[in-house]
Amino acid sequence: MLKQRIITALILAPLALIAILFLPVWWFELAIAGVVGLGAYEWANMSGVGPRLYKGAFACGVFVICLGLSSIVDADLIWYQGQLHSLYHIILGVSVIWWIASLCMIIAYPKYSGFWKNNNAIRMIFGVLTLVPTWVAVISLRTSLHDVDPLYGSSLIFYVLGIVWAADIGAFFVGVKFGRHKLRPNVSPGKTLEGLLGGVAASFAIIAFAALHYQVAGSRIWLHLLIGGITVAVSALGDLNESMLKRCAGIKDSGRLLPGHGGILDRIDSLTAAFPIFAFCYVTWMA
Repeated sequence: MLKQRIITALILAPLALIAILFLPVWWFELAIAGVVGLGAYEWANMSGVGPRLYKGAFACGVFVICLGLSSIVDADLIWYQGQLHSLYHIILGVSVIWWIASLCMIIAYPKYSGFWKNNNAIRMIFGVLTLVPTWVAVISLRTSLHDVDPLYGSSLIFYVLGIVWAADIGAFFVGVKFGRHKLRPNVSPGKTLEGLLGGVAASFAIIAFAALHYQVAGSRIWLHLLIGGITVAVSALGDLNESMLKRCAGIKDSGRLLPGHGGILDRIDSLTAAFPIFAFCYVTWMA
């Protein structure tokens, strides 16, 4: 299992780096839409959809939505005079509402889950609300200040990846050593409050480094810490949300596409929450 995980990571990591750093915007949009489409196939599986044809149709539907947004909003118009296109901004705002609703569902679970737990269509709508804003967020960040510095948007993506991964590592080690209070045992028994706090603390090292690198004014450092902390906390929400749906579906992994890692969603569950929330905060207060 460990050997499979290492081999998979060694293959995927360079591909991700090349895509984020060097792909032209259109090809990057297409690549991220492909990843989101694969995630949608797995989401349909978590929603209780059995036939591969139906799961494939849902995946294609989400993929087409992303490409449709790309057609509606030309790459040169995603940002105009420092403002994100209103359609993308609205989608990110809807995502914020969705994750607030998801938080309430996780806190209440398994109570009040009857209206969605046994309804495949509603759970697939949850998938659209999760995956499409993720695509919008990643594309919005990637194209930020693209005409000034083509790599600036890439650095924003790496920033989010860095703080989320640092949080995952910190949460794991702190949780193993000091974890006592279960975060939501009905959803994910392994998650602890101590682990979450440890993850947030670990992510602050990346946030501090980024603040120094970009020479952030002292009066605005608190804003970076706040947004970074919110992003990390919400990334845990993405993990819990997927765990809740997998528990409802009675499955351990979202899929088997990545040997040793499970499915696509098992690798990006935290990011499906982190990217839209960070992008919304960035667009609203930092851009």
